[in-house]
Amino acid sequence: MRGQQWARLFAERAPDIEFRQWPDTGDPADVRYMAAWTPPPRLHEVFPNLEILFTTGAGIDHLDLSAIPDSVPLVRMIDPAFAEGMAQYVLHAVLDVHRDCFDYAEQQARGVWLPRPIRSASQVRVGVLGMGNLAKASLHRLVQLGYACAAWSRSAHRMEGVECFAGAQAMRAFLARTEVLVCLLPLTDDTRGLLGEELLSQLPRGASLVQVARGAHLDHGALMRLLASGHLSSARLDVTDPEPLPAGHPLWRHPRVRITPHIATAARPEVAVDAVLENIRRHHDGQPMHGLVDRKRGY
Repeated sequence: MRGQQWARLFAERAPDIEFRQWPDTGDPADVRYMAAWTPPPRLHEVFPNLEILFTTGAGIDHLDLSAIPDSVPLVRMIDPAFAEGMAQYVLHAVLDVHRDCFDYAEQQARGVWLPRPIRSASQVRVGVLGMGNLAKASLHRLVQLGYACAAWSRSAHRMEGVECFAGAQAMRAFLARTEVLVCLLPLTDDTRGLLGEELLSQLPRGASLVQVARGAHLDHGALMRLLASGHLSSARLDVTDPEPLPAGHPLWRHPRVRITPHIATAARPEVAVDAVLENIRRHHDGQPMHGLVDRKRGY
């Protein structure tokens, strides 16, 4: 379905570029650009003249970088609508915590009518792990509504209305002031399993987790233990490892956990095609491409 949509859009917007849909590649030696979630094996042997590999996702953690020659630039998807969709999801998740929706759901199940005190947004301390495009878009929306926002990243950043923390030495202070933790980090060797008991236990008691990055960031066992002890009060998970969770996994039915099937955001075909065409133009003109991956950093 997606390939058919891309073929139609390329025919409309770039009729001078021949579009081929896998597995009908024609002569592989003619292929200069490829867009794929996962490329075929023996990439450079099969497509010796490949100039750019576009991944159709915002991340690259699903790719085996060792199978992609260093000579082939890898470009991830940059889509403004992708960031806006993520910002909407994150805002909804934070509002659920802010307006006590988990508590009201439990009260409804027991038939209890009990209003809870309403806090202003400025009293809710939100912390975002990451300062990439998706994180910045989410922070922008949260700041607009008056939330007390902070962000942590590996390197220093500045953003109006956001208290910025940088580097490993600043993580403890960032977590100590955060009652709603939103993970929007890329998945790398350094961040795999980062959301474990050591990190999450540094949040204030009663904090909540919003996990919208990659499932492998989170230790499910640690989450269950911290929920059981009351150290964490709730969690919203749009990503898990594996996806989906096995049938019968205790997180499916946990009253303080909401699970959605990796739908926080998605690239629209028309925007994705325009992004690829713009990067092809930039490549032709010798300009830097948007979303070019730094392989050493892993994003």
